[in-house]
Amino acid sequence: MKIAKLELDHFRNYTHVETEFSDGVNVLLGDNAQGKTNLLESIYVLALTKSHRTNNNADLIQWKQSNAQLKALITKQNGHLNLELDLGKKGKRAKVNHIEQAKLSSYVGQLNVILFAPEDLSIVKGSPQVRRRFMDIEFGQMSNLYLYNTSQYQRILRQRNKYLKLLQIKKANDLVYLDVLSDQLSAYGAQIIYQRLQLLQKLEQWSSQIHATISQNKEQLTFKYVTTLKQKQLQSVDDIYAGLKQAFQDERDREIRMGTTVLGPHRDDLKFKINHNDVQTFGSQGQQRTTALSVKLAEIDLMKSETGEYPVLLLDDVLSELDDARQTHLLKAIQDKVQTFLTTTSLSGIAKDLIHDPKVFNITNGDLATD
Repeated sequence: MKIAKLELDHFRNYTHVETEFSDGVNVLLGDNAQGKTNLLESIYVLALTKSHRTNNNADLIQWKQSNAQLKALITKQNGHLNLELDLGKKGKRAKVNHIEQAKLSSYVGQLNVILFAPEDLSIVKGSPQVRRRFMDIEFGQMSNLYLYNTSQYQRILRQRNKYLKLLQIKKANDLVYLDVLSDQLSAYGAQIIYQRLQLLQKLEQWSSQIHATISQNKEQLTFKYVTTLKQKQLQSVDDIYAGLKQAFQDERDREIRMGTTVLGPHRDDLKFKINHNDVQTFGSQGQQRTTALSVKLAEIDLMKSETGEYPVLLLDDVLSELDDARQTHLLKAIQDKVQTFLTTTSLSGIAKDLIHDPKVFNITNGDLATD
């Protein structure tokens, strides 16, 4: 999967830009606040219909403009694909091959991207919410079913929390309706947890191999999915469904007192361990960086395995955060494998001998010029 052409209108500080990219490494070079990350962000938004930097559409639209338009020509193994995304202050419209998509969920997955930025270390060091978001974004690109299940789960979760609030303040007393919502939430929650477990098992295999190579076989990286269910309740979708239903029944009184849903995949977590020790708590900064790098690189192979296509890799000023050994491993891993977009303020310090024929874009105040 490659981005052959990109066209932006009124996106961030880009009034209008049309450009073609290399199938290999594309270096976005420029001083700070010139638009390097904005260009990277446009690719991310084009893939996922949302930004990794803001939840507000208006932030993505150029000052004094009502809309931003993003278009790209994507090349895949089976042909070409035209993607279009219109961002208005009141909503979004997406098209695939000029046909408008009724739901954004049917659009997501046409272009798959993996973003690696300095803040992605928070996958290891951050809150459980960060890791849940990581799983939902990455797995949602790989599976329309996962995307559908998470969407339905969130819809029912909002209904259930709203009803629990009414029960809490005694403005409702129908526990049968609560049981119906619990049953629906258990059904979608079971699908989500099962898919997470299946995909994490594959991701762990690739991550552990990469981590072992970087650490010269001194460290073993493993994952642990943290949930309220016991291990014996995680063997199948039916087991998980039954376990969640029973857990909701057991926690009913507490949830009514608190007015919120206290368990389920929206409360689960992912732990990383090196030689059986929790990396988040006991790992050195170097181990945490290596873990994050290993997971991100493993995503490339997982996405290829699940979709049949390599994703596009977005590296936002990440090389400056890695020491020589990790930088070398990253560049060797992506060499001649995936289309890559790399932002940097300077080419010095980058192991250019590991980048084959990069295409360099000089970016100044939203304008692009190639060497």
